[in-house]
Amino acid sequence: MATTLNETNSEVAEETLIDRLFFPVKNGAPQAPWLMACVGSAGGALVFGVYRWYQQTYSFTVGLDYFEPEFHTYWMNLLYAQLALITLIGAVAVPWLWLTRPKEINITPMRELGVYNLMLTFMAVGSFMVVAVLGLFVEADAAWHQVTIRDTDFTPTHIGLFYFAIPLGAVGIIIGFVWLHTRMPDFNKRVSLPLCLMASAPILIMPNLGLNEWGHTFFYAEELFAAPIHWGFVTLGWGLFAMGGFLLQCFARIRVLTLTAAEASAREQVQDELSEAA
Repeated sequence: MATTLNETNSEVAEETLIDRLFFPVKNGAPQAPWLMACVGSAGGALVFGVYRWYQQTYSFTVGLDYFEPEFHTYWMNLLYAQLALITLIGAVAVPWLWLTRPKEINITPMRELGVYNLMLTFMAVGSFMVVAVLGLFVEADAAWHQVTIRDTDFTPTHIGLFYFAIPLGAVGIIIGFVWLHTRMPDFNKRVSLPLCLMASAPILIMPNLGLNEWGHTFFYAEELFAAPIHWGFVTLGWGLFAMGGFLLQCFARIRVLTLTAAEASAREQVQDELSEAA
């Protein structure tokens, strides 16, 4: 665990573009990377916006009947492509993070504070993405099944929700979980239970997802969110509530780091005054 600041003039001079974008510093204090937050928000809005446009354009023309060749052309190929891409991202990123983990974590309090700023900013951007998923995919899925006939488990709204948005979020949280526990001093020797619950939430709803699809296919046609066959999906929401506990862990560490930085700054000021007096 780092206890001193090692930010020298040479280190500042050698600051890279990645440092300036992800770990900006102003007046000697780390700042939130708002530029990257805006870029990330714009990127997420572009991806989900294009996906929603695709659904709006092709759902009612070639997405009503799974058994039509056009459905496989426009929807099943999309499903295969996005699942392959998301699986590839997770299969490459998680082992890479684990195999390249440092034996000893040497990080200054200033940089560690910058990392926490980056994490909190990323979570803020992610909160907007969650709202977008709820509005553009979850509500659309319920509306779709209320006005069309469910012929199979693969529908345009399911392909966007259960096979794109939720798996993408799950893989992202798992990657963040591994990165945090292999790169950050406060989490390196322990497991963050709140973050573990968050990462597990999308996985824990999978049994209910299977039950839901099987039930809707054979014996339960009602698609209201309050239907008993949907009750298991609240596991996802309950898991995300664990974010509060994770934030408390982050804030506790930020408090220690700010006190450490303030003490180091005070010592440097005293040393400068003594040098001037001498």
